[in-house]
Amino acid sequence: MKKHKIELEVILPGDAAACEACVDRLVRTLQGQPGFREAHVDRSDAANPRLCLHYEPEVLSLQEVDRLVRKAGGRLQSKFDHLSVSVSGLRHERQARLAEGVIARAPGVLHTSIAFGAGRLYVEFDPQEITRERILEVAATAGLRTPTQRAHPKTKAAHGEHEHEGHEHEHEHEHGGHAHKEGDGAPKGGGHDHDHGGPFGERSELIFSIACGALTGIGWVLGKLPDRTFPVLPIFVAAYALGAWYTVKEAVVAIAARKFEIDFLMLLAAVGAAALGEWFEGALLLFLFTLGHALEGYAMQRARNAISALANLVPETALRIGDSGDEQEIPIAELAVGDRVLVKPNTRIPADGFVIEGVGSVNQAPITGESVPVEKSPVRSSDVALEKPDAVEPEHRVFAGSINGTSVLTIVATKAAADSTLARVVKLVAEAETQKSPTQQFTDRFERAFVPIILAVVGILLFAWVVVDEPFARSFYRAMAVLVAASPCALAIATPSAVLAGVARAARGGVLVKGGAHLESLGLIKTVAFDKTGTLTEGKPRLTDVVAVDETELENLLRLSVAIERRSDHPLASAVVEGGAKRLGSQANIPVATNVEAIVGLGVKGVVGDTTVTIGKPGLFANSWHLSDGVKQITERLLSNGRTVMVVQAGPRLLGALGVMDTPRESARAVVSELHALGVVETVMLTGDNQQVADAIAKQVGIRQARGDLMPEDKVRAIAELGRTHGSIAMVGDGVNDAPAMANATVGIAMGAGGSDVALETADVALMADDLRALPFAVGLSRQARRIIRQNLWASLGMVAFLVPATISGFAGIGAAVALHEGSTLLVVFNALRLLAFRKGSES
Repeated sequence: MKKHKIELEVILPGDAAACEACVDRLVRTLQGQPGFREAHVDRSDAANPRLCLHYEPEVLSLQEVDRLVRKAGGRLQSKFDHLSVSVSGLRHERQARLAEGVIARAPGVLHTSIAFGAGRLYVEFDPQEITRERILEVAATAGLRTPTQRAHPKTKAAHGEHEHEGHEHEHEHEHGGHAHKEGDGAPKGGGHDHDHGGPFGERSELIFSIACGALTGIGWVLGKLPDRTFPVLPIFVAAYALGAWYTVKEAVVAIAARKFEIDFLMLLAAVGAAALGEWFEGALLLFLFTLGHALEGYAMQRARNAISALANLVPETALRIGDSGDEQEIPIAELAVGDRVLVKPNTRIPADGFVIEGVGSVNQAPITGESVPVEKSPVRSSDVALEKPDAVEPEHRVFAGSINGTSVLTIVATKAAADSTLARVVKLVAEAETQKSPTQQFTDRFERAFVPIILAVVGILLFAWVVVDEPFARSFYRAMAVLVAASPCALAIATPSAVLAGVARAARGGVLVKGGAHLESLGLIKTVAFDKTGTLTEGKPRLTDVVAVDETELENLLRLSVAIERRSDHPLASAVVEGGAKRLGSQANIPVATNVEAIVGLGVKGVVGDTTVTIGKPGLFANSWHLSDGVKQITERLLSNGRTVMVVQAGPRLLGALGVMDTPRESARAVVSELHALGVVETVMLTGDNQQVADAIAKQVGIRQARGDLMPEDKVRAIAELGRTHGSIAMVGDGVNDAPAMANATVGIAMGAGGSDVALETADVALMADDLRALPFAVGLSRQARRIIRQNLWASLGMVAFLVPATISGFAGIGAAVALHEGSTLLVVFNALRLLAFRKGSES
């Protein structure tokens, strides 16, 4: 069997990360072909994902493999296209759901979703049946407004241009008919007031509602006057017009989607009241209903602002430094990889990159959630850093949207504006809203069954006058009241509002949660598995122990060790040099070593002065009579404590031993303790290091179970076993080496995703900073989100359970039903918004 890798861009031109459905289809298609053993996507290079094919050369030649792959890709390009564009005009979640229904009914549309919080429309469609322009026309009939379409998208894609129209940015990739188009969210400038769908901007519905209420009150007062000379009917008609304005618009959309939503039911109830001469009751119904809508929209806007604020962090211009040293202010869209940029004090950094001049602190809280500014310094070689930007150390790396301190910095851009970490986070957060959680899927199924049942009950109640001795007007009024009472408004908004607020709060805290399903799943986790290297530990070895056979030889042991290791390129050598020099002090006289050579797999030796110095594993000296009982005891003690041990010999004498270890992060023990306090029952370490090292680190940080000597496939099996015995499990790793284990866990959590494209793409939950302390915050927030979702469900279902019998029995009328109904809707929204104020350790 042979392997062959092909760039996804060649097979499925465009943004492959935004077309996971097509990638999955391609993989499934190829796996069913004769001669193909396996097909999967290799995302080790996130900027250049490749399709990896395992095939039988006896059945297929390499040319035949290429032909079949391109043929499969061509078929997909002709059948599936994608549209991702920012939209405005959404006032509440129900309107987004109605618009989804209208667009989904258009011929050729395969899937539609609208991220209400980010104001973004996603459509997958068959380009042979429907065009983008037609989709946007349908969206307009559903009340959505979208950016102006470009006349020549291919030209723009080819040149990488970013056009600006009223602060609305749109980026499109199109190749060979398979296109991916995306806008970057809401306008930075806020847009025109009419984008919100009314003459008074975003407050239009609230103003209409208040005016409706005022006219309703005036009409009621005038109607109570004994000598009424002014007709009240025109006042109530005006109140109806103002109160029904938005209700009629949404009812039309609902009917177009073939859905009988609350808007239609409320309007029907108001018309019914007017037909019975109950103008005041009908106007009051419209006033309370529109007031509830307006306040709900205001509350949800707060959650939306938490997400849209992310997109507004990057400045619109940058100071580019030319080859001659001159500074030119340009739009950030014109920045190219490799450009030098001047960042003045107390300004936002315009692009991802690394520092080449200047030393100072940078506030990275908007990106990584770190509360303390991080010190930045120049890289040693800008050419090397530009060649491998993902390998740049955190102390040199900067992110677009972070805030420079009081120093002047010069940086080199490593990503275009549209590809910055912040831009990708904004996009991923927006996409997260379209992924429904299990609870949301349950409420959707419940509504589909519940609404027809209620309509049937209302239909029966309309004929109650036939059975009960009462006028038709009374039966009609009761039926309208039941319509209002039973509409599951609060239920529909209960979960999306909590998910929206939870995802927004997580993003603000430097944690990226890719959807409601992962938010809920993380809240259920009872077992957390950790990778060791780079997750629980610092990821680089340190000199932890220096033990001499004779204490008077301790300094000499260190001086000789540093002298030899300074000439070695072994990964552990730098740990000995750095740690030894620190212990000796800056004034120490380090001798010069000569003739330094490696003893392959065992150690290193060289000459200092006229003495041969050998440093190596205990096994290097195992067959020598020089390995005394004293040195054996030293090495055994260090090994039992999880150290990598190197014995030091000078001439015929054994001086002692060095212990090197990848030390735990300072925060690791506190983080593990916090997780246990949050209800995590089992913590497990999975590492490729030997069991002694695993046990030593686990003991230091408080991990309850350690498994060492594991290969990557062993970690996958361990996750599967833990899942069977412990239920839901989270795997915390770096997103690269641990990707298979993370994929098999209930929730995969990546560390340091702000600095790793692969980690950002592979994880379900990404901790943007290379800091474990964000993990308890993420788990605590998820648990609080689950509590709030449950509270919202009980409140919404409880209100329906109370109001339906109350209205059927006549205990509550339309006015009371509307007041309590809308009150419960606002209650669940404001309850969900408490997540925006969540703090680590908070229960509110």
